[in-house]
Amino acid sequence: MQSTHQFQAKGFTLRALVSAAYDLPPRFVTGGADWIDLVRYDIAGLTPGEGRPSPEQQMAMVRQLLQERFNFGFHTERKEVPGYVMTVAKGGTKLKQSAAAPDDAPVLVNSVSPTQITLPARNATMTQFASMMQRAVLDKPIQDKTGLSARYDFDLEWTPDETQFGGNLPRVPPENATKPPLFDALEQQLGLRLESSRVAINTIVIDRVDKPSDN
Repeated sequence: MQSTHQFQAKGFTLRALVSAAYDLPPRFVTGGADWIDLVRYDIAGLTPGEGRPSPEQQMAMVRQLLQERFNFGFHTERKEVPGYVMTVAKGGTKLKQSAAAPDDAPVLVNSVSPTQITLPARNATMTQFASMMQRAVLDKPIQDKTGLSARYDFDLEWTPDETQFGGNLPRVPPENATKPPLFDALEQQLGLRLESSRVAINTIVIDRVDKPSDN
């Protein structure tokens, strides 16, 4: 959201839009022609109502846009896949509850430098944090089993590796690492744990999709 009513997305492929709209890692969106990964779209829209829509409401609008502009149709397939379970570490959480108003927009944006990732999260729930991590960072589903229902402010810093961000970041030599690896950083800085597990998810299989005409 660029303002209370202005929604903007720049440089998104169709697969990335579907991934965000349906809260899935991109690789669990299958089917469709080659162009869904090649053509990038800029989207600018005005949202209805008096207030700023929540992230969930924004994604509902993206789902409607996919149906209306891309003639998007799909079916789901239930699968058990490798993923992660997020829990509170033995020492307890180190999260600070946010003082922001509940209707303030959450902030979860990764900042990438040559040797580390910085994530300043504000007014974010654990569900929103897990969703962002599974789509943008790890490309595996994450089940939130922390039992934490509040909104939090926190800063997470870690050294990425080749399994994160779709393998698009260069490897950081150990001698250049200034922050711990992601899983260690989660426990040390936030008091959270990610453990490998088999998780059941509804994957999306694209049945039909058309290239939209330009506005």
